[in-house]
Parts: sequence; structure tokens; C-alpha cells
Amino acid sequence: MSAGAPTTLSIVIPALNESENMPALMAGLPLGELGALGWDVEVIVVDNASEDGTGDLARALGATVVEQPRRGYGNAYAAGFDAARGDIIATGDADLTYPFDHLPDLLRELVDGGVDFLTTDRLHRANAAAMKTSHAIGNAVLSTVSRALFGSAFRDSQSGMWIFRRSVWSSLDVRSPGMAFSQEIKNEAWRRGFTCREVPIEYRPRGGVVKLNATRDGLTNLAQLFAHRLRRPVDLASTSQDVVSTAIPAPASPLASQGPSIGGGAPRRVIDLREPQDATLASDGVS
Repeated sequence: MSAGAPTTLSIVIPALNESENMPALMAGLPLGELGALGWDVEVIVVDNASEDGTGDLARALGATVVEQPRRGYGNAYAAGFDAARGDIIATGDADLTYPFDHLPDLLRELVDGGVDFLTTDRLHRANAAAMKTSHAIGNAVLSTVSRALFGSAFRDSQSGMWIFRRSVWSSLDVRSPGMAFSQEIKNEAWRRGFTCREVPIEYRPRGGVVKLNATRDGLTNLAQLFAHRLRRPVDLASTSQDVVSTAIPAPASPLASQGPSIGGGAPRRVIDLREPQDATLASDGVS
């Protein structure tokens, strides 16, 4: 790790009744590898009013447990981020779907690339066993609407694995208490002018019981996109943004390809890295 680079990492994981997955989740975190690379790591599990002993088990397995009695994906993450002490925050769900073993490579992308907010794309290398066709279509629709409304280039607006600098969180106005938090934090980071990058990951089959209500959450997320877009203008007049994607780029939306950004700022640029620098990220996933 280069001199002056961030060295403290908070891995924040929201959990609602995930005691069944907790041993495998904690065992799968690459803490030894991260330590050897110079990272001082804390693992924060946010117990979102679980009723199966999730918090107690996570604590016994070595995690710092933050109790969030107000249920909701966004509520859990907000509590975890506020408790995090690391210079860098990494996220992922407790259901074993996200590849925490790729964290060393994702952190390298963020730090060496001078990126503020790194998100991941599950759709480019989708695993049919992990994501039903109906969910993939719903995710694609929401991501398309998100790109059109915000002029961004994120292929997967719903992905729950992000790595970002803690200073980014303190600069964002993210309000969603539920699943829409995932799209809102990305769109806020984009609108606020932070340098963003998106890389493809392997999305894995879920462990345990599915808790999402796809129809309800999808409609809520769709409504939130429009509410967020209309909520208030953001002045990015002096900002030019880069979104760097190692996935095949989505068709450019009118806002992304023509004219100024939201708020009248400079045009945004999309940098296509279909030949990724991070060969390790692209070498062992499910295509």
C-alpha cells in the first residue's frame, strides 16, 4: 500500500434474521489477506431487530454489533455508516450473495484508481441460480430509469456491494429507509460530483430465506427515483464526472450523452474499460 493511502476499513453488513448465514459470512471475510495488505479492519454487523439471535451470534464470531430497532435496509445502513470508524467503508448483504473474498481487489480499484465511490454490477455476469429472470428484468428496468433520470452510467442501480471513502457519506443526503437506499446512495454520489466506478462481480445464490417482496420493493424504488430527481436541484457547475465501468456500457441516455449535467454543469464522461485492469475480478466469476 502506497504512503499516504487510507489504511482503515469498516465492513458494514445489515442483517435481519440471518443467524443461519452468519458463520459462513464471517468465515468468508478475507480478514487475514486484508491485514497482510496493511488494512486495519473492523466488521460491523447491523442487527435490524432480528428475532433469531443474529446479533448475539455475530458478536460471538468477532463482529462489532450495532443495534438498529427501526427495520429497513436504509435504516440499517445509516446506523452502520454512522458507527463506522474506517477511512474506507465496504458493504454487502448477510445472505452470502456478495463476493466479500474479492474485497482486496475492489479496494485496490478504489485506492489505486483515485475513486471516491465504487459500486458493482451483478447483471453483466448474472448467475441464473442467484437471480430469477423476473428479478433481473426488474433490476434492468430500474437501472434504465435511473440512468435516464440522473444521466449516470450505472448498469446496476440496485447492487448492494459498494466501497467508498467515509468522507463521501457525510456529504450525501440519502433518506430512503428501505431498499431504495441502494439506488439513492449511488445517484447522490453521482449528483454530488464524486468520482465513481462500477465493476462486474459474481452474484451468488442466497443462503437462507428470501425476505424481499419484489413487486412492492420494485414499485417503491421506482417512485423513489422520481421523487429523488425532483427533490431539489444540485449545482454541479464546476464539476466534471467520470464513471468508469469494466462492464459493457449501457446505451447512453439522453441526459448522459447530450448537453450539461443536472444543475447545468459540465457534460459527464463515461470511460469504457471493457478490457479491465483487474484481471482477478474477471477471471473466476460466472458468465
